[in-house]
Amino acid sequence: MNIEKSLENVKELLKKHGQSHLLGFWADLDAKQKQHLHEQIQLLDFTKIDFWITNHVKKPDSGIINDDLIPIRSYGCEPSDPEQKLKYTNAIALGQELIRQGKVGAFVVAGGQGTRLGFDGPKGNFPISPIMNKTLFRIFAETIAAISAKYETVCPWYIMTSPLNFHQTEEIFKLNNYYGLEKDNIFIFKQGTLPNFNSDGKILLANEANISCSPNGHGGSLEALYESGVLKDMEERGIDFLSYWQVDNALINIFDPLFIGLHAIDKAEMSSKALIKANPFEKVGNFCICDGKLSVIEYSEFNELTDTHPPQGFSGVSLKLAERQNEDGSLVFQLGSIAIHIISRTFIEKFNSGDYSLPLHRAEKEIQHIDEQGNLVKSKGIKLEKFIFDALSFTSKSVTLQTKRNQEFAPIKNEYGIDSPKITRKMMIERAAGWLESAGIEVPRKPDGSADCIIEIAPSFALNKEDIKSKLNQIPPIKPKDVVYLA
Repeated sequence: MNIEKSLENVKELLKKHGQSHLLGFWADLDAKQKQHLHEQIQLLDFTKIDFWITNHVKKPDSGIINDDLIPIRSYGCEPSDPEQKLKYTNAIALGQELIRQGKVGAFVVAGGQGTRLGFDGPKGNFPISPIMNKTLFRIFAETIAAISAKYETVCPWYIMTSPLNFHQTEEIFKLNNYYGLEKDNIFIFKQGTLPNFNSDGKILLANEANISCSPNGHGGSLEALYESGVLKDMEERGIDFLSYWQVDNALINIFDPLFIGLHAIDKAEMSSKALIKANPFEKVGNFCICDGKLSVIEYSEFNELTDTHPPQGFSGVSLKLAERQNEDGSLVFQLGSIAIHIISRTFIEKFNSGDYSLPLHRAEKEIQHIDEQGNLVKSKGIKLEKFIFDALSFTSKSVTLQTKRNQEFAPIKNEYGIDSPKITRKMMIERAAGWLESAGIEVPRKPDGSADCIIEIAPSFALNKEDIKSKLNQIPPIKPKDVVYLA
């Protein structure tokens, strides 16, 4: 292609949409750089970009949440009556059979970097286990290997990265010999990106020849599964369901037969696990029915909503919707989203073949870019991203299953304090101790009730507390201060 011949058309296009500055350094670029920048501009959908600028970039997201939210119905951690107990039993059996038949694949969203943890590299490579210091990737890989061995099957692992850490992630897996898994059963792919903007709606430049872009959020996974070839790979392998989780959750139960079975029995398209929130304003998404559709509303939006139907006789300051209570004192909106899903392949196909589009969410972030003089600066800009849970509103059927925080949710987000590695390691030890005690093993405890020892259970030893019962003769007596690794 003769770029100089098409340059006038590009200039006209950029001028029409107020983005002429993207060619501000054109004269300083060599032929290869010009080709690269030209290709990036050609890929921009300016009709969509103009809409994003008007509706997201230049003003905060607002006005889409009405006052008439209602709580959702969910399956409890334990069955509520004999009829549901039978359903849970059948669901577990079905889930186990689907795993055994190779119908379930693992899908982790691993685009995050360890920056907030003071760690250089992909977050999946962060060492976290309390004794062996295994990384998150290693823990997940050992879990997949243990499940494959237990059910005599192959469970492929799909890993979505950001463009930033794609090559780093590939190299980590190569250096670790794919953690003992077959390379052909691991599919690492990139998520999409969206341009970054300043507050006036101008697209930022990363440098003279590159548009500044950021990953399009975990919601971009539905499109990336199709565009990367994962969906085709699933079809060829006969994979009907994906077990979805985010890379920072060290306690994830990747293959839960109950969850998989309930999803299949109810013919759901995309299902979720939920927690009872620790407090009304916990920083997790909130499950609810909004405009007749299953929705998850981000805590930043939900926690600002005022209750328009306060209790009779209530007076004084406005009551937040997040604080609304049932007669027994429990929260009306008590179920929090923890980014654990089962997604049917047919739903991913439907989403990519139909006229579906997830909404964009606006986030103000410090973004590194060049200014009009070409100086590298870091200033507040606007990133746009999609959230996977917004896809729930497009489902014809969805299952929500409650789970226990101490069994399945220990995210690593901060270097210190809440959701830090210190807290996660403690939770890993406590879960292991609880599994042993459920099988009748005595675990020394401190006066405050916490384990007075350090325990780590490898996935190859046990995937759940039920697996412990067949390994009792392999567990030594545990004394205070002992360090016990079971593998």
